[in-house]
Amino acid sequence: MAVFVCGQHRTDYGHILLTSDNILHPPEKVTNTPSRGDGITAEDERDIKIVGCELIQSSGLLLKLPQVAMATAQIIFHRFYLVKSLVNHNYEHLAMAAIFLAAKIEEHPRRVRDVINCFHHIRQVKGKKNHNAIRFYW
Repeated sequence: MAVFVCGQHRTDYGHILLTSDNILHPPEKVTNTPSRGDGITAEDERDIKIVGCELIQSSGLLLKLPQVAMATAQIIFHRFYLVKSLVNHNYEHLAMAAIFLAAKIEEHPRRVRDVINCFHHIRQVKGKKNHNAIRFYW
């Protein structure tokens, strides 16, 4: 049932009230992340998250995923770092896991091997290294 109250559109879904004032995370949770507790500055945390999101976007394009899957991966990436520290968890590994999981969620699954090879390719291009292909012993 939709209701218009005080200039805002509100929708009641059972016991959950959704409004434009509802936020997913309180400001203190966003500003006091575990990474900040481990000594990473707000600027460094923001920069690492931007690099991680750019990595997800690049890999999504190479894997030919739809934009919605890349956006889902970026949301997973950001939400993970609200509860875990950048010091303890490598952003590249998390970006890989996020794109793999998001592809499955959005029903465009990719093989783990394809995701790993894609990230390896991005790393080679970024570092302008000319390594041989990764050899997997599966």
